[in-house]
Order: sequence, then C-alpha cells, then structure tokens
Amino acid sequence: MTADQLSNQIGRYIPEDAVEIIVRLIIENKISLTIARSRRSLYGDYRWPQKNKGHRISVNGDLNKYAFFITLVHEMAHLITWVKFKNAVSSHGAEWKHEFKSLMDEFKGRKIFPIDITLAFKQHLLSPSFTHCMDEKLMKALKKYDAVKALHVEDLANNDLFEFGKGRIFRRETKLRKRYRCIEVKTNRVFLFNALAEIKKP
Repeated sequence: MTADQLSNQIGRYIPEDAVEIIVRLIIENKISLTIARSRRSLYGDYRWPQKNKGHRISVNGDLNKYAFFITLVHEMAHLITWVKFKNAVSSHGAEWKHEFKSLMDEFKGRKIFPIDITLAFKQHLLSPSFTHCMDEKLMKALKKYDAVKALHVEDLANNDLFEFGKGRIFRRETKLRKRYRCIEVKTNRVFLFNALAEIKKP
C-alpha cells in the first residue's frame, strides 16, 4: 500500500491534521493496522512481532476520530516501548508513559482536537493511565463527538433498572465517590459501575 493509499484509508478515522504524521509512523515502524469491530473490553491493542508477522495494531472502527487517534497513538507507544525494552518493563509504566508523551509531542501546533478535548487531554497527559477510559473528564469530552449517543449509568436516576452484558439486569443506587453502587437483580450482588459505563434499557 502506498503512502497516498494509506492516507486515504486512515484519513476516514482520524483528524485531518494528524494524517501525515500517523502515516509516517505506520510506514517507519512497518505496522499492520486493523480496523476492528466494536469490542466492549478494549478500544485497541498491540501485538509484537511473532510467527513471521510484524508489528500489529488494531483499533475499534466505531470510535469517533478523536478517540480513535488517542487509542492509535497509545498502541504505537506500546510498540516503541517494546522495541526498546521488549518485555523487561511494565506495560503502562514510566517507559510507556514517556513514549506516549513523546509521540504526542509530534502533533504540537496542529489542530487535532476541539478546545474541550484539548483541555481535558492536556490534563490527562500529565499522568496517562493504562486506558483513557478511566479519565472521566476526558471521556465526557470525547463522547460529545460520538455519532451514536450511548446511554450511561450516570444518565439514570436512583432505582432505575438497566441491562449490562448479556441480559444481566441491574438497579442503580447511590454514587460512591467516582462509581455508582448497583445491585444485580437476579443475584442481589453489589457491583460498582463507572459513571460512563455504556448500558441499555431493559
């Protein structure tokens, strides 16, 4: 695939001002990029070379372009960390954080995000976590740009029922600091849900 073809393909998923640098990074690192179907458990993943295959990254194709971009750079940081340290360091330790920040520095001066995401992401970048999903402020900013608006635990009232997983029904109760205390109706067991967990009405 040529650089122009790759630009046309990846340009559908990330901000326009990020395309040139992302294409260069994909080509330089010989990345096999897969646009994956929606996965509830993760937004993207990186797999180091094995069995005669090169670096592989997959990112969920249903993410909005800002979330897709952050996820892709997150996984690229795993690649660079692996190249430098193999499996000798923790997956989201100081080395990965350094590479993630360094990669993001390459996009300085470009109009990648709207102002609300820019402000939230600057704060997130001070100490990036193993997933930006854990950053409530950043996730709220990102979700404003989703094509399909999802229903979240925080959107419900206390005692409202909701479905999560394969047909499991829960009742939302009070908020405990950052998470909501919820009761699974069938088992009466207590679960703590992130405020931005995506749910359905039963």
